[in-house]
Amino acid sequence: MKTLIPAIPSAPQPLLPSSQPPPPSPLSPIISRRLALNLTLSLSFPSLPFPPLSSALLSPCPSSATITSESFLDISIAGTPAGRITIGLFADAFPAAAARFAALASGSRGLSFRRKEFVKITPTFIQLAGVQSFGIDADLVAEWAAEADRCAGLRSTAGTVGIVVRNPAISAPAMRIVARNGRIEVVEEEEGEVGTNGTEIMIATRESPEMDERAVTVGRVVEGMEVVEKIAGVSKVRDNAGSPYFRMAKLIGDKRAVVAERGFNRPFVKVVVTDSGLLKD
Repeated sequence: MKTLIPAIPSAPQPLLPSSQPPPPSPLSPIISRRLALNLTLSLSFPSLPFPPLSSALLSPCPSSATITSESFLDISIAGTPAGRITIGLFADAFPAAAARFAALASGSRGLSFRRKEFVKITPTFIQLAGVQSFGIDADLVAEWAAEADRCAGLRSTAGTVGIVVRNPAISAPAMRIVARNGRIEVVEEEEGEVGTNGTEIMIATRESPEMDERAVTVGRVVEGMEVVEKIAGVSKVRDNAGSPYFRMAKLIGDKRAVVAERGFNRPFVKVVVTDSGLLKD
């Protein structure tokens, strides 16, 4: 007679409730805390209008940005053709700045860089005057602030092109006490220099922390750096900001010092954009 040996049941396995999702896997360390928060909120509240993960990824910095299109500036120095500067635009990384530059290069909005002069030549950059009818907008400032926030270290190296969005030489108006009609009042002093209007262009001739402080990147020079160097070599008005007489004049609010400062680094000859436009892909 055979003896039946009962099967020993295996230990019961704990089951997760069907409504309880498995624990999430840890996020990759390359995802920032801000991105991780957005992702968590998106998973927890799918009905909220959070952007998809792909749109939240950080845009590249100038050193790794991709050129999406090209534009050009034809230059003359003292009435003599000096050559062409070809600029690759970073429309994917800096869409607002690239769109503004393209509009001014092509003249699609009725205003362009044509006949505009380079008005400042410093040891680290050259600067093209803007047009007066445009105005700086929030998108340009936001792109500049985001670029500064996400890109560590120096961003503007030789050949980098940017649009001026901030003039660090202009500080907040100073307050002073005056007597008016027998009463003491606190008023703001008038600023002697106008600010940027979002159309002035800077091109770095070498590493330029000064450019980082005031310009949002547009693109980089892909051909014609020799033309940029020609412009950088033009004789200019000496920067006398280090003079003790100038510093004293600025300190006491002498308006002549403000006027003199506007002339610092200006070229002695006309450096003009004779033509500008967009190149076909």
